[in-house]
Amino acid sequence: MKYATCFSLISLLTIAPLFAEEHPPLNAKVDTQPIQAEAGKALVSYADVLDQATPSVVTVYTSQIVTVGQVRTLPDFLRQFAQPVPQMEPNTGSTRERKEPLGVGSGVIISTDGYIVTNHHVVQGVRGRQADEIRVRLNDDSEYVATLVGSDSKTDVAVLKIDAEVSLPAITLADSELIRVGDIVFAIGNPLDVGLTATQGIVSATGRNRKGEILGPGSYENFIQTDASINLGNSGGALVDAWGRLIGINTAIVSGSGGSIGIGFAIPVNMVLNVASNLIERGEVPRGMLGLFPGDLTRDMADAFGLDSTRGALVNQVQEDSPAASAGVRHGDIIVKVDDVEIDSAAQLRLVVSQILPGTDVDLTLIRMGETLVLPVTLGSLNGKVSGGLVDTSPLKGVVLRAVDEAVRADFSIPAEVEGVFVAGVSSDSPFVDKLEAQMVILEVNGAAVDSADAIADQLVEGSQNRLYVWAKGTKGFIVFKL
Repeated sequence: MKYATCFSLISLLTIAPLFAEEHPPLNAKVDTQPIQAEAGKALVSYADVLDQATPSVVTVYTSQIVTVGQVRTLPDFLRQFAQPVPQMEPNTGSTRERKEPLGVGSGVIISTDGYIVTNHHVVQGVRGRQADEIRVRLNDDSEYVATLVGSDSKTDVAVLKIDAEVSLPAITLADSELIRVGDIVFAIGNPLDVGLTATQGIVSATGRNRKGEILGPGSYENFIQTDASINLGNSGGALVDAWGRLIGINTAIVSGSGGSIGIGFAIPVNMVLNVASNLIERGEVPRGMLGLFPGDLTRDMADAFGLDSTRGALVNQVQEDSPAASAGVRHGDIIVKVDDVEIDSAAQLRLVVSQILPGTDVDLTLIRMGETLVLPVTLGSLNGKVSGGLVDTSPLKGVVLRAVDEAVRADFSIPAEVEGVFVAGVSSDSPFVDKLEAQMVILEVNGAAVDSADAIADQLVEGSQNRLYVWAKGTKGFIVFKL
């Protein structure tokens, strides 16, 4: 863009003599005191707050080592029309390795000895390509190669570790249960790799659950919603309160354009710490299990059950031999509390139970036929490990399998000629929730007839597409999924 001057040459000649006159020197006053909170004065800057928090926010670079052929040199006259493409030299078979960037995200230092939290999708890289190298750049521009301690796709939390000879600036943590709609917040990260950036907003909502739209089926969503600008590269960065304390890890936005429109989501720091502690101490995230299929209550359902509100989780089905079944939970019960935690929905029930260690004794408060009951339950495990005397032996995570015996045939009207393994239930946490459903019978796996869970396990192939031949509601067909 070109800019025009405001004066013509004639104008300058006309006023030129004025500049020859003597004038006193400029005596403007400059206040060198930075804006800060003072008693009796309004707070008009958060620089001091951000000075405390920003040193704890880092940039995370991921890359992958790829093997390529040697680059063939193009003739000079073609270079202006084509980009050289890595390819094999003719008849040599020679190759080389190069580092290919996967993505850029953010992270937050949570301990002085180098633990950093970020998002699973940051370290996983684009299109699910696992990073071979993760580098972390601190606010002082120092860089470290990071070790991936662990990652959990169900909550989109990952933990990194860097080894530094100095004590690192760990951020102060808040209790995310205490935040309120309207609290002032700042999103800090490295959007689009432009450098460390802070944006301001408020807490727009808490407890946001998009039913797997953001993190995928079977995930655990309990987001803080904010209107502070969050853009690509902010993932894994800090959402801090007006005191500079970490309340969440920025994760996702809702946008039609890819840019921020004021609807951003962050994982509450309490959930982040729960996942991070388990990844560090156990190498996985153990999750409690009740063994039932909950649903939300509609207004009509609440009226039918004689309830004043739709609060609670309706038990649609109880898995056989599950912790809930052993405790006496029945279909039609409405669970309203787990210990002292109020339950408002099926999603909240899943979330609360998943954050309790398997084997823990809890009290379920439920409503049955208008009567309030309290049932003690020892939680099982979603990880398929022994817990509370129960063992999940299914080779398909979250899928309850049992033999097709005479009782199953009678209860579910399965013809005598249908032989296989009965699907007794599919947890909403299961990665197969969109493929399998209760009351199916698995007849074959990859062309081989199966009659037990062990037989299914023997035929499944990891890393490949698996072909299941199933019977459901009187018809047979194929289901394909990749392990």
